[in-house]
Amino acid sequence: MRLIVSNKFMKTNFKFWLIFSVSFGLAVSAGITSVRADNSPLAVDSAITASTRATNTNISSQFDSNGSNIVSNSQNIDSQNTDNYAEAKVIKILEQKQVVQPNNNSVIQQNLQLQIMTGPLTGQVVEYDGVSDIKVVGAGVYSVGDKVIVNYSPGLDGQNIFYITDYVRSNDLLWLLGLFIIAILIIGRRQGLNALLSLVISFIFIIKVMVPLILHGFNPLLIGLIGSFVILLIIVYFTGGVNKKSHIALLSILLSLTVTAILALVFGSLSHLTGTAQEEATYLVSAGVAVNFRSLLFAAIIIGTLGILDDVVVGQVEVVAQIKALNPRLPWPRTFLMSMKVGRAHLGAVVNTLFLAYVGVSLPLILLISLHQAPFLSFFQIVNNEQISTEIVRTLVGVIGLSLSVPITTWLATRYLKGEPKGKLNKSRPLHIH
Repeated sequence: MRLIVSNKFMKTNFKFWLIFSVSFGLAVSAGITSVRADNSPLAVDSAITASTRATNTNISSQFDSNGSNIVSNSQNIDSQNTDNYAEAKVIKILEQKQVVQPNNNSVIQQNLQLQIMTGPLTGQVVEYDGVSDIKVVGAGVYSVGDKVIVNYSPGLDGQNIFYITDYVRSNDLLWLLGLFIIAILIIGRRQGLNALLSLVISFIFIIKVMVPLILHGFNPLLIGLIGSFVILLIIVYFTGGVNKKSHIALLSILLSLTVTAILALVFGSLSHLTGTAQEEATYLVSAGVAVNFRSLLFAAIIIGTLGILDDVVVGQVEVVAQIKALNPRLPWPRTFLMSMKVGRAHLGAVVNTLFLAYVGVSLPLILLISLHQAPFLSFFQIVNNEQISTEIVRTLVGVIGLSLSVPITTWLATRYLKGEPKGKLNKSRPLHIH
């Protein structure tokens, strides 16, 4: 069957497709608002499992192997009332003490004088008592002038007790965001601007449409599939425009994403993954969110794979387009073989990137495994741990879908893209930037 795309369809105004994709997502959200929360046995069992893990974690992690009273900074904060918080500045270090733990690691404890900068207590000078018998793991070492976030709650005497929860990082992150935008605009120019706009629209769609639907109890996998299609329309057509290259890229990603979804469902079910291995699941349960965690895991795999598929597929379509533009008379089998060489090189680089990215994110877990302590005493225990198994399934399923996308995209592009004269090569709009 030949792929027939009329010139009239090819020249359709892009604004129509943008409005269509956003309207489609809003229609989906409006059309299923009458569906009740998913109360399937899996969701209930997952919630119970996650709640049990949270309880066990909070009890067991309060002590180290020697029985010392050691808690993490996050656990210390979670035990306090977090309704009242404010930004503050360190104006004086009242006392500083170095405490050596049984494992020879040292912890710095500080008593600080703070000036509240936001909220109803703005301008007040308060004290934070960090020197105590409780060794807080991960507590920061603060200097005069540092901006911090504090939580406060009334003590037994009615006076507020203040706790430092973290540094104020928002200003530094805004500077980094500004540099990111400038770099994209300078290098990508109009294409970079389109990429930024598609990123913003996709983010808004996820936050304003997909997340509320999932929080209301709708099936996360269904929302993930529909949402991925809408995001795909936004990314492909907003960045590359409405043309045959974009149509081929869209079809290739949909086919590859379908294979990825099937593999995730099959091997996720065979591996009995529940989706509750992540720490975030415990917080969702404690917040009273009724959600099918297994479906949520599958939706996360699909959405995560979508991003890397977009990179590989769109780039591969552009490779074929450039080869055909340089030699429009080149037979399509020859074009396919030449394009596959580039695709294999790109695939190898992307696979290595994915592996190193997972290693970087999971480095603390890798260190924990290397200690050969429970529950990671043997290779058998490691691979059967759900947290490890989840990441293995996520990685391998994504890489398989990514690998299949290269020949699928190359075949479609070589068969249905026509070569352009060399004079049009420089004027043609690039489909993607890296």
